[in-house]
Amino acid sequence: MNIKKLPVAERPVEKLLLRGASSLSNSELLALIIHTGSREKSAIDLAEELLSINFKGLSYMGELAIEDILKVNGIGPQKACAIMAAMELGNRISVAPKYDKFAIKCSEDVANYYMPELRHKKKEYLKALLLNTKGEVEFSETISVGELSNTAVHPREVFNPAIKKSAAAIIIVHNHPSGDPTPSDDDIQTTKRLISVGEIIGIKLLDHIIIGDDKYVSLKSIGEI
Repeated sequence: MNIKKLPVAERPVEKLLLRGASSLSNSELLALIIHTGSREKSAIDLAEELLSINFKGLSYMGELAIEDILKVNGIGPQKACAIMAAMELGNRISVAPKYDKFAIKCSEDVANYYMPELRHKKKEYLKALLLNTKGEVEFSETISVGELSNTAVHPREVFNPAIKKSAAAIIIVHNHPSGDPTPSDDDIQTTKRLISVGEIIGIKLLDHIIIGDDKYVSLKSIGEI
């Protein structure tokens, strides 16, 4: 399909200008990022090929490495980098602090805050959400990246940002790259250790949320906190 042969109002650029970005399909949005096609394929063809790499479609895009994208014939380093940059920017926008502070009312609030960022990560990320006395989010800190264990998660590293920024309480969050958020024995033991340290230094650990693929577990909700 040659995009130039489409009616003007159906070409991705013109369609976006006339009707807004929400009127475009996933393949059309991705085609705008790819920008140009190859001799054999249009930008939309390349976009559709990318989206069909896995049956999950768009949700699988977050799991792709640049090497996976480069396997699509017609996509070179420049196009692949543009796609990766767009995905990373989308992740950052989704977790960027809002201008107005918001209060955490339940574990679902925390899960919704981190799910877009963490659900497709292939490494384990440990995050700390720092709260003020009103339960409002002040900061989100990345504590560590890599395989987590009871010995690897040191209370000093977890509570240091909270102490420096005078947080009243924290919620810790980490992801399971497998997609299954079921807590391990290490997860539970680490949580209990952090609770004890928090009680000593006066910064309460309110919850530990484990993020999977579009699902999560709150250790508070299952009675471990």
